[in-house]
Amino acid sequence: MLSRRSLLAGLLAGPQARHNLLLITADNLGYGDLGCYGNTEIKTPHFDAFSRQGLRFTNFYTACPTCTASRAGLLTGRYPLRYGLNRQLRAEETAGIGLPHSEKLIPQYLKPHGYSTGCFGKWNIGFAPGSRPTDRGFDEFFGHRSGNIDYYSHLYNGELDMYRGAQPAPVQGYSVDLFADAANNFIRRQRANPFFLYLPFNSPHYPNKANLRPGEPLEWQAPDKYFAEYGYSPKEPDPRKRYRAVVTALDDAFGRVIRHLDRTGLAKRTLVFFYSDNGAFMLPNRGLEVQTNRPLRDGGVTCFEGGIRVAGMARWPGEIPQHATCDEVLSAFDLLPLALRLAGASIPKNPQLDGIDPLGALRAKTKMPPRDLFFEYQKHQGMRSANWKIVRTAPQSPWQLYDLARDIGESNDLAATNPSRVNELASRYETWRKEIES
Repeated sequence: MLSRRSLLAGLLAGPQARHNLLLITADNLGYGDLGCYGNTEIKTPHFDAFSRQGLRFTNFYTACPTCTASRAGLLTGRYPLRYGLNRQLRAEETAGIGLPHSEKLIPQYLKPHGYSTGCFGKWNIGFAPGSRPTDRGFDEFFGHRSGNIDYYSHLYNGELDMYRGAQPAPVQGYSVDLFADAANNFIRRQRANPFFLYLPFNSPHYPNKANLRPGEPLEWQAPDKYFAEYGYSPKEPDPRKRYRAVVTALDDAFGRVIRHLDRTGLAKRTLVFFYSDNGAFMLPNRGLEVQTNRPLRDGGVTCFEGGIRVAGMARWPGEIPQHATCDEVLSAFDLLPLALRLAGASIPKNPQLDGIDPLGALRAKTKMPPRDLFFEYQKHQGMRSANWKIVRTAPQSPWQLYDLARDIGESNDLAATNPSRVNELASRYETWRKEIES
């Protein structure tokens, strides 16, 4: 029989054995927008320092090249096609059901294991009763329901879109800073408990003219001090320069959260995972002039690499390597199995999850097993298998074939010279598609 001292020691050790997960996402950040990914024009010292403290990913894939579906895939660990949300919610749908209530989210898996859970930032997967973050496993929510808001007025299509729980929250401030402050407050209050903190920043999403008051200019928004870091006036008209200030503001908010976590003494108990929800949108007036996915092709809403392969990093002192690059093929779907692993929980057989626990690969102790990753949005379709990639811009169009090990920019279509490879991969894609629809 255990002594009282042994029993007490076990009880005290229990919560610490369940490790924290701090999951941070950016909104439409370009693959080539950070210094640690080769950008020499935008100042991102905190992201760059973070990349040196852990792993920087070169083959990390989002669930879908658009905001709603990518977030749904992340939180469910399942292909959005499985539950019919492989699309972007329209403005009039942001207050609706969105993600079906039958789907289970990361916090709902973790709550039975004693986790405190918080979400601060962009939601964008439905806000009807039963669809809100606090209905779906999060103890706390502060953020906006829609796909984008004005950074200062917090308007979406002329309506205030900032909520605390399910109630409107009229607050003042730059939204990125408000979300970082809320995250830090949560960390401070929950430092004695195992926690899952989801921090989906709304930056650097492009400005939306529908969110402006009459007479306001359509321009990238950031606090004055970030323009000053570049020697720019806050009234700088060049959108490329204004975008630099926006990303630097995001970098600073990210850095404040990481510093707060470290000062609270939680670094060794917390795996921090960061990535962009999808690539920058290479569309007119939505980033083409100022953002970059270099060296990848195209961007958001396409299944070319620029839409689905994204910047990502992870840090866990003493558990995963530092100053390292991870070339393993990873997916946003892997975050749910990872969260379960950190909680000491088993992976369920039902519902079927589409991710693989990546912790062994993050620790550089094992390789990720061979697998295929599938992508579909609107008419675009794609599939990656090892270093091979097939992609097409419409179901009736012929498949293109690329060797990503030699052609990361998808510039040399090998379909004509390697038809057997195309047929093999296309057959596997069709098999997957039928399984998803069954």
